[in-house]
Amino acid sequence: MDCVKGILSGLVAIILAEIVPGVWWAFTGISKSKATGIAVLWGGLIESLFCFRFWILAILFFALFFTASKLRNKALRALLFWIPTLTVLSLSIAAAGLLTYVVIRFRHP
Repeated sequence: MDCVKGILSGLVAIILAEIVPGVWWAFTGISKSKATGIAVLWGGLIESLFCFRFWILAILFFALFFTASKLRNKALRALLFWIPTLTVLSLSIAAAGLLTYVVIRFRHP
């Protein structure tokens, strides 16, 4: 079970490190970019993977969630680990599914 908690902590840490500041960095980069449409957002997402701030934030989120997963108090562990990680993971899966549906549905023949 510790392995599952570690994997969950790492996955959610990367998702949160991408989403939380990624939205802000994407919108500040729009005015400076020459790309149009969705290329701006994809470029911002890929660019943030190579950014030092992204990895520092991901490590901090991982440490926070991994420490919360080790709490002995079940109520605090549920409040600080299980609820946030499962919420972020389920919303990410839902967003990926919606994006996949939209791309498949509205693809030009």
